[in-house]
Formats: sequence, structure tokens, C-alpha cells
Amino acid sequence: MIEPANRLSTINEYYFSRKLKEISDLRESGKDILNLGIGNPDMPPSNATIKTLHESSFVQQNHGYQPYTGNPNLRGAFVKWYKKYFQVELKADTETLPLIGSKEGIMHISMAFLNPGDSVLIPDPGYPAYKSVSDLVGANVIKYDLKEENDWFPDFDELQH
Repeated sequence: MIEPANRLSTINEYYFSRKLKEISDLRESGKDILNLGIGNPDMPPSNATIKTLHESSFVQQNHGYQPYTGNPNLRGAFVKWYKKYFQVELKADTETLPLIGSKEGIMHISMAFLNPGDSVLIPDPGYPAYKSVSDLVGANVIKYDLKEENDWFPDFDELQH
């Protein structure tokens, strides 16, 4: 029998896994539940999108791995989006990187910059993956409150204490 790594003992069932089961059970009992929890689309893509996806599947260059740094056009679009919505200047070549999903990025950055015993500030409410990954890498979790009366922004004075 192959024993799992000790670090797995710090990990519980993923929060959204439990919530999706709850939603499923409620729906089976006849409740009409609108799931706003995980960013899952509630409508199919437009016909134009499906047509474009279908047509692009016949383009030979679209089959295979993308470059490790991602598609340059996509990285450029990220830069424009951050500038438009957050007034943040980014360099497409060195400061953007497409990921499979947010959990991948949270895991990689945590593995690259956290050692066991380091402390991590995690907002509450916040994304459950922050705590899961922090536990996995052996970091100490320090939660701080995000409050409606502060427009859900951190209270930096409170963090000083």
C-alpha cells in the first residue's frame, strides 16, 4: 500500500465540492436554487461563439500545446483589460501569464514564495483555495475581516494590530 504524503492530512474536502452536493440535494428535494457560488456559466455561449469555435477547430495551427508563456494576443488582451478596469500598467511579455484556473496560480505562487511556518494574510470572506493551499504548503493562516461598512476592502489600521 502506498501511503499518501503527510501534507494531505491538512486538507479537507473542497468547500465548493460540499456546496455543490448541498445544492444538488436541495434541488432533488424540489427547491429552486440559483447557484452564484463558483462562476459556472448559467447560459450557453452565443451561436456566433459556437460557430467560431467550430471553425477554428479545423485550423491546423490550433492543435498542439501553446507556448509556455501563453498566446501573445491573449496576454495583450489581459494588459488592455487591466488598464481599462483597474488603471494598472502591465507588460504583456513579462508580467502576464494565462493559467488553467485561479487555483493553479495560487498553488504555484504559494509554492514559489512560502516556506513552512511563513504567515499568510487571508481575507474573510475569501476564496477557500487561499486557506487550502496555505495549509498544504505549511504556512500559518492569519485571517482578516472584510466588512460591508468598509465596502469589502481591508481595514489596514486593523491589520496593524
